[in-house]
Amino acid sequence: MPAVPSCLLESLWDQFAALLPARQGYAPSHPLGCHRRRVPDRVVFEHIVLALVYGSGYERISSPGCSDRTIRRRVRQWAELGVAERVHALALEAYDRMIGLELGEIAVDGCITKAPSDGEKAGRSPVDRGKQGLKRSVASEGRGVPVGLVSAGANRHDSPLLGPTLQAAKDQIGAMPKDVNVNLDRGYDSANSRALLGEFGFTGEIARKGIPAPVQAGKRWVIERTHSWMNGYGKLRRCTEKNGRTVDFYLYLAATLVTLRALIREARNRYRWDARPTTRRLK
Repeated sequence: MPAVPSCLLESLWDQFAALLPARQGYAPSHPLGCHRRRVPDRVVFEHIVLALVYGSGYERISSPGCSDRTIRRRVRQWAELGVAERVHALALEAYDRMIGLELGEIAVDGCITKAPSDGEKAGRSPVDRGKQGLKRSVASEGRGVPVGLVSAGANRHDSPLLGPTLQAAKDQIGAMPKDVNVNLDRGYDSANSRALLGEFGFTGEIARKGIPAPVQAGKRWVIERTHSWMNGYGKLRRCTEKNGRTVDFYLYLAATLVTLRALIREARNRYRWDARPTTRRLK
């Protein structure tokens, strides 16, 4: 059973491989030219997808042709190159070209997950008895496609992460429309948040403190669904990575898969292609 459907895996790999630097099978600097052949990037990539989906340690998903050290070393290299961020930007560009991003309404919210191995992006979780946790702040467009992500310790409040999250969305998308309304929950109900939205040139619909949430849910419910989509990946539910760049690598890789799923789900009713899925749900 594959970790993700082939229509997702092949589409992601085509763009992912194009961003990787060209390397020879053997290192030309080796004096004898007969050392062990380099593990192909495609093999390592499939193991990384397994780690992302199931959340398993590298030792458990390693194989005779790809050791856990190779996976860990290649993940670190690709994270330093920012490949996941760039492939996510390409996925957003494809979605915008074929379906159209609804950037008039943006929702932002944070989500706390487990980070038992500590690390650069971990902090004491206020909802898990002070254990180490990870917070991700995500901005989604009107349909719930993630457009900007920021990671931080679980002890960070949502409000200070609003600016970096909106800036990350602008960096991924590029030019934003003139009229953008940002939907936020009561955790962002402060003068600083409103001033920050004004600096970006956005308007804001912020839930007021002291009023029941169902009464003022508004258009920010889509971000809750986006977080549930991203929590479907085991590496995000229980992040064991210590390096901050590696954490962001897996966050953006998961966001890319979420974007591709949304793209195929919307495109199957508008376009026809040979590998078009026959069901709405991509298992």
